[in-house]
Formats: sequence, C-alpha cells, structure tokens
Amino acid sequence: MMLLLQADENATWLAPYAYGVVFVILLFAIFRAFENWYAGRYDKPLFRHYFVYKKLKPNQVKILEEEFLFYQKLSEKYKKQFRHRVATFISEKRFIGRESLEIDDRIKVLIASIGCMLSFGRKNYEYSLIDFILVYPGEFYSAINESHHKGEFNPREKALVLSWKHFEDGFKITNDNLNLGIHEFMHAMQLEAKQRSDIDSSRFVKQFQNILRRLTNEDVKHKLDETRYFREYAFSNQYEFMAVLAEYFIESPEEFKSHFPTLYKYTQNLLNFRYAGY
Repeated sequence: MMLLLQADENATWLAPYAYGVVFVILLFAIFRAFENWYAGRYDKPLFRHYFVYKKLKPNQVKILEEEFLFYQKLSEKYKKQFRHRVATFISEKRFIGRESLEIDDRIKVLIASIGCMLSFGRKNYEYSLIDFILVYPGEFYSAINESHHKGEFNPREKALVLSWKHFEDGFKITNDNLNLGIHEFMHAMQLEAKQRSDIDSSRFVKQFQNILRRLTNEDVKHKLDETRYFREYAFSNQYEFMAVLAEYFIESPEEFKSHFPTLYKYTQNLLNFRYAGY
C-alpha cells in the first residue's frame, strides 16, 4: 500500500505536462475546424505554407530565372515559395529517362515547375499520386491502350509519363493553348481530388461541379458551338475537358476570360490561382 501511495505522489509532477498536451490537442482541433470553415467560406486555404525552407541549387534557380515566365512574374515572397515547392517536388519524385534519354537538372526543374505552377494556389501541392516521372525523347508506345502517346498519367503505377519533345514544345510556345505538362498534371490533380477529402480536394470538387453545371446553360452551349473556342478534344469527356480548360486558363487567360468569364472564375477558384497577373 505504501509503495502505491508513494508512486502516486511522485507522479503528480506530470500533471501540468498532461494538461499541456491536452491543451495543445484542443488548440489544434480548434485551428483545424476554423481552417476548414475558412476554406469552405472563402473557397481558398487559410494558409498555403507553414514553413518555406528548401532551396534549389544555383544552376537550378538560373533555369527558373531564364526560362520560366510564370516564376519571373512572381513577387520575391512567392518566388521563395515557388523554389521551395520545386525543390520539394524534385526531392520526392524519381525521374527516369527512357530510350537513352539522360535526365538533367533542366528536365527536372521544368517538369517540376509546370506541376508546381498548376498547384501553386493549393496547400496540398505535392501530387501524392505521382511517385515516378518517366520521360521519353518523343512519342512512346503505351501498353494501356496499345497506341502511341505524347503523355499519360498512370495511377496504378503512380507514374506520369511524358514525351520530352512535346513537353518542351508545350512549354516554349506559351500562347497556343497546347501544353502537355499542364494537361497531364491536371489529370493527376483531378483523380487526387476525387479520392481525398482535404481542403483543396473539396474546393476542386465544388468548382468542378460548378463548371459542369455551367456547361448545361443554353447560352454557354450555344456560344461553345458558335465560337469553337475550345479545341474538339476537350469534349471527349469531362476529365479531358478540365485538362484542356487548364491549358487555356494558363496560356491565354485574358482571351478565356473575355469569352467565358464565369467559366474562367470557376477555374480560378478551383485552382485558387491569383498570382502573376491572373
């Protein structure tokens, strides 16, 4: 009996720590509840970043500064965030060259930059359904549907597969609304939003439904038929439409906005994309 009483007395010093742990857990729960409320109320995350610390190598930063227009338009604060995201992406994905293609820093930085640009307004920006980036010199044969492709997202293998030639063409020509990287990364983002229930995924699903409902509007349908603004491939299915929509949104925002302002607004909300003049 005396031993039990002694143990209880010695344990009393732990009480303040236990209360502290409970308080921290309670505080975190309140913060997460407020964060979810804020995201639902304003259609954007309360915080996109908690910490920004990862750095690119000097030659990798030079690639961004010389070749990536979106990065060049960002403020210094957002440039720092963008570099952190690109560095995180490169460190977490495995890049594999096919058919003797040698993966260098330029390939890594530009592919990562396209993905990070598309997800720049999101808190969850890391594309958890992608582990591998397979890069071919040109078109490649896909066993999935037994045909040649320029790009594909394979969720079963957690792989994004790209033709470097066509990726580079899409990246260099910035006003033709054809961007292979944006197109394939959007497919990965769509599936992730469908499978998850985080803040970004919930907003994506909500705005995607707004877009689909907008397409049923008779005036919009008539204007789509009349102008043929979006290329025909967009109407293959709703997933291809969203991927093509993202290409048009990134590459010709002013023209897109002037033709279809409501669709533009929903796409902007879906991506929380309010940077570099968008």
